[in-house]
Amino acid sequence: MSLRVRMREALPEAMRARDRVAVRVLRATLAALDNAEAVPADEAELRGSAIEQSPVGVGVSEAARRELSERTVADIVQAEAAERLEAAMQLTAPMHADRAAQLRAEAAVLLRFLDGAGGV
Repeated sequence: MSLRVRMREALPEAMRARDRVAVRVLRATLAALDNAEAVPADEAELRGSAIEQSPVGVGVSEAARRELSERTVADIVQAEAAERLEAAMQLTAPMHADRAAQLRAEAAVLLRFLDGAGGV
């Protein structure tokens, strides 16, 4: 089972378990993966055309997406975890200890998926 599928399946489980940390980091990481699939819009499309030439019907709002390899997905998840760990390291003031612990907990959730455990 792919990393992304395991993360998608873990999200409702985390919601049922009321695991706020896991829910937050899974939603953010799945959104990052969705954003990575986006294909840049063509400049001509941004300018638009006459309304009578615009497409109408089911599916016209679907944007082109690119397929991410499993390696790319793993790289993005690793980058999300590393970003959280780096931010936690920078929060050295005692008043930020809670936020740093939260960031480390989020990174731990992602690293479990990368290690293959996949559980939350």
